[in-house]
Amino acid sequence: MNSVTKRSNTSANSPWESEQCSTLLLTSKPNASDKMISSKVTPKATENLNSTVCLLKVMIGSKYDPYNYTNDYDLHTGDPKADLAYERQYEQQTYHVIPEVIKNFLQYFHKTVSDIIDQKVYELQSNRVSSESIEQKIYEIQDIYENSWNKLTERFFKTSPWPEAEAIASLVGNDADGPAPLELPNQWLWDIIDEFIYQFQSFSQYRCKTAKKSEDEIEFLRNNPKIWNVHSVLNVLHSLVDKSNINRQLEVYTSGGDPESVAGEYGRHSLYKMLGYFSLVGLLRLHSLLGDYYQAIKVLENIELNKKSMYSRVPECQITTYYYVGFAYLMMRRYQDAIRVFANILLYIQRTRNMFQRSTYKYEMINKQNEQMHGLLAIALTMYPMRIDESIHTQLREKYGDKMLRMQKGDLQVFEELFSFACPKFLSPVVPNYDTVHPNYHKEPFQQQLKVFAEEVQQQAQLSTIRSFLKLYTTMPVAKLAGFLDMSEQEFRIQLLVFKHKMKNLVWTSGISALDGEFQSASEVDFYIDKDMIHIADTKVARRYGDFFIRQIHKFEELNRTLKKMGISTSGSTTSGTRNT
Repeated sequence: MNSVTKRSNTSANSPWESEQCSTLLLTSKPNASDKMISSKVTPKATENLNSTVCLLKVMIGSKYDPYNYTNDYDLHTGDPKADLAYERQYEQQTYHVIPEVIKNFLQYFHKTVSDIIDQKVYELQSNRVSSESIEQKIYEIQDIYENSWNKLTERFFKTSPWPEAEAIASLVGNDADGPAPLELPNQWLWDIIDEFIYQFQSFSQYRCKTAKKSEDEIEFLRNNPKIWNVHSVLNVLHSLVDKSNINRQLEVYTSGGDPESVAGEYGRHSLYKMLGYFSLVGLLRLHSLLGDYYQAIKVLENIELNKKSMYSRVPECQITTYYYVGFAYLMMRRYQDAIRVFANILLYIQRTRNMFQRSTYKYEMINKQNEQMHGLLAIALTMYPMRIDESIHTQLREKYGDKMLRMQKGDLQVFEELFSFACPKFLSPVVPNYDTVHPNYHKEPFQQQLKVFAEEVQQQAQLSTIRSFLKLYTTMPVAKLAGFLDMSEQEFRIQLLVFKHKMKNLVWTSGISALDGEFQSASEVDFYIDKDMIHIADTKVARRYGDFFIRQIHKFEELNRTLKKMGISTSGSTTSGTRNT
């Protein structure tokens, strides 16, 4: 498996580290950026194509083969040149000369995992709950995953893959693949699902870019259409969801029952439960990339987004969930819900940004999605003006104030620029016909989504101007207002109907499913037409400062109560601070 350095901090020496190894690890320099090591479609994160697929197959069950190939290409990238280089490099590897440090690391890692399995089996057989020893072992695995693995990769396997399973099997007792009562850190499990979809996304884009490919590459892709087939990817994710019984568990949990009662053989293990849960988020992402926004949100129908849930255990999962849900809402013309989702997650990022180390790819990813969601929020607020949190609104004005003004004037080019920057990288679910494919075929999924978005923007092009005129009057003859806008009376009446229609949104109010909702309008102006007169009412709600201060007082009192329970005296802190001064 190839890896990139994710953290540069140094922890205490692990039990497997010799003095020499410790020196090597402490003096090695972390990789500053993600490196494309094995091929053009090598991932940004820690697991490569082979390890991700194999590990998922182990989680699902060793009998399950999502690809079912009749040839050996399931271990290849799809790029003939890269594969040839890889095979030559592989032939030259002398895995029988594995460094002693690596042997110690693999044996220690194997022992740690085996101890967890043995302990978990014992506790399941004796009906005990998870013990502190398991928690400690999981912490050790987390430390190996976040620190030790990356340091060793940087030192020994920076430009080559780690040894194959066959080369190190004797070091770990020739363990066989298969489902096991194993527990892994949630961060690791999320990375597996996230990387799996990233691999599919990268290869799909590679497969569709035909401009610079040789005839051999084209022929290879033509003859192997099953490589990273979309149905295989969907099957893997749905298999994890089904085996974990996660949807049924979420249903029972929401209704106040015990999810363990319906978890089943696999779902009772934390590993499978969390893999199933993260697979739901993976399906949200996959359907969004394919442009099926209704199905994207529907897969989360048992997850209540407006409450703290399992996705919040891994910040990257939470941010990914909100990004794709918000984007799906935007494309479904549910602007009020999109604005609420984006504002909530941007506030979360604002408050937790210091949790992430600046040198990691995760920080870069979160930074990028943060910028993208600001762009999408700017689009949504232009098309559906409403009040949001003041701090987020201030950030938005700083970043996109000028562009929002241009969008309010109907500048389609700015809409398209922001959409191009902020949207996900759309995919085609079908393999291209290489006999007739044109050089820009890989851009077609994006162009199709951009076209749908642009049509919606054009339908609302006049609404911002109409809204600004309506705010100025309480009554006005229809013909006169039409004259101000250089429209015929009939055309203006049509635009007023468009205004009514577009300002009416399906809005989530309660319930579990994010698809639920009722039609509402949050427009700052409303009107009705009586014969030839238009009657306008300002529906803008004045700020209620009293409620705001009362909420802050309640929060302060709750904080005080929490501090007292923790044994911290607020008055003592104040006195101490005065003495020190």
